[in-house]
Amino acid sequence: MAAMRGLVGAGHFPVLATGRTLVGGIQAAQWLGLRGAFLVTSNGAITARIAGGKVTIIERSSVDVEKVARYVAPKMRLRMAAEIPGHGYRVSARFQAHELSGVLQPSNLEGLWAAATPRLSLAGSGAGWLVDDLRKMGMSAHCPHSEWVDVMDGKVSKSAALERVRVALGIPSARTVAVGDGTNDVDMLRWAARGVAMGHASASVREAANEVTGTIAEDGAVWALRSVIGR
Repeated sequence: MAAMRGLVGAGHFPVLATGRTLVGGIQAAQWLGLRGAFLVTSNGAITARIAGGKVTIIERSSVDVEKVARYVAPKMRLRMAAEIPGHGYRVSARFQAHELSGVLQPSNLEGLWAAATPRLSLAGSGAGWLVDDLRKMGMSAHCPHSEWVDVMDGKVSKSAALERVRVALGIPSARTVAVGDGTNDVDMLRWAARGVAMGHASASVREAANEVTGTIAEDGAVWALRSVIGR
């Protein structure tokens, strides 16, 4: 938190870009003590801003849940969860507490696409095999592990959302810095003028970055933040 305060105090604009939901992003921002900041959540599907104790959604994309669900359901027996921004998920089956954040509302398949959603999560054995098919269908798909896939609209990415925030803030592209450790951070690390991968990240993530910092245990992110302001 001290490193983040130093960053803000030096006139920089931290943006939290995460695969977490808006709820999770807000919780992270509060933990970091950010009272005014942009949030890019749901892998880029939602951009929001915290200011004056209020959270305002600036931009939100929607995924075609019906198209995905009708394609997946006949092929594989997977659990599905459609995100409800700022609230939780509509779920087709039971999920464990650690798997999803917010309130979980049981739903049938038709209920999953009853309202617009920024992301559909698919969980279960073999879910990862669907990634190529989903991308061919025009979707953006991230697979953190073989039994989980997050599906967003094909135009959604962290880098695209961050670029719009950069333009809105009037920050030169040459002064952008990104720190990440997941495969959903690869496009963000390539977008930034200075991409910093965490030391525990996979080889593909480290290769996408300009440099590698320490692991979580080594406070690598703290070093990266402090290096921006020369401390």
